[in-house]
Amino acid sequence: MEEIDVVVIGAGVVGLAVARALALAGREVVILERENAFGTATSARNSEVIHAGLYYPTGSLRARLCVRGKQLLYPYCDSHGVAHQRCGKLVVACSDDELPRLDAVLTQASANGVHDLQRLSAAEAQALEPALACHGALLSPSTGIIDSHGLMLALLGDAEGAGAMLALQSPVLRGQVVEGGVLLEVGGETPSRLKARSVVNAAGLQACQVARAIDGLAARHVPTPHYAQGAYFTLSGGAPFSHLVYPVPGESGHLGVHLTLDLGGQARFGPSFRWLAPIEANRATARGPGPEFDYRVDPADGAGFDAEVRRYWPGLPAGALQPGYAGVRPKISGPGEPAADFRIDGPDMHGVPGLVNLFGIESPGLTASLAIAEAVLAALS
Repeated sequence: MEEIDVVVIGAGVVGLAVARALALAGREVVILERENAFGTATSARNSEVIHAGLYYPTGSLRARLCVRGKQLLYPYCDSHGVAHQRCGKLVVACSDDELPRLDAVLTQASANGVHDLQRLSAAEAQALEPALACHGALLSPSTGIIDSHGLMLALLGDAEGAGAMLALQSPVLRGQVVEGGVLLEVGGETPSRLKARSVVNAAGLQACQVARAIDGLAARHVPTPHYAQGAYFTLSGGAPFSHLVYPVPGESGHLGVHLTLDLGGQARFGPSFRWLAPIEANRATARGPGPEFDYRVDPADGAGFDAEVRRYWPGLPAGALQPGYAGVRPKISGPGEPAADFRIDGPDMHGVPGLVNLFGIESPGLTASLAIAEAVLAALS
């Protein structure tokens, strides 16, 4: 049985950021990833937006870590050559009735520490984006887009440069809390048992099931997982926009069908939102505990997209939206429940020395990744 200082479970953007922070702090780190490459799930299937932190409840981890993460991420991209663009975002009101909601977003953003929003008239917004139809807007100049794969490559390079090791096709099957750490049973082509002084569960979509599989962690400390699929539809042809465009959130907080851009200028619209049926983890599989997902895009998920987009872009060509890609959010709140905050559960919460569980790390997890890593490092100090 091999003994290791720290095991990070999961090599998505958050797991890699955590491994980097721990390795740079002088810890011996092994990253265990069940897939044959890093960052193949949530980290590869998102909007690649650097969020400003406008909407999240004040004082929540999502708000604080998003704002802090954005402050860390832009300098990191600059220093590591990670492709990104501070393109800005317009939050638009498509009717006079929606104008007060812009003020509500402005107030919420300011409470979250975001002080660069600019209130625009319809004419000012249309001067920036002539194809836009709106009655008013907010400009978020610190919103941007990023090459998520390039970011993960940089994080992994930093981690490995500081001595961390990545083990692919190495699913964690189960664990047991023992004196001095956590004993992990690892599957794959060469099954092994590892004793880790510290374990960071950054398994994303499988995080709740991985935590449940650790004998010695009380069940009450593991939330019930829920999953929601979101699909993006891509635009055939060019889009006459240089900013991201988001409808002002509805009274329910739903962000609507927004327009995002990739670094090549390709426009995509979404995401849709569909709860997935409850999935039971099969703890007997060789891939470890946790669900599997079908990422095919159902064209029906885009029903109503054309009408929603034409509220702010009347010139959308008929039939121009085509199924693009889908992702799944690792949620810890279900239908009809208030949106749950991020959870960074360390020993102070559950009583297991050296164990940190990351639950419900959905959007803005990519933006917040470096700040989440800071929080994990503090929890293990």
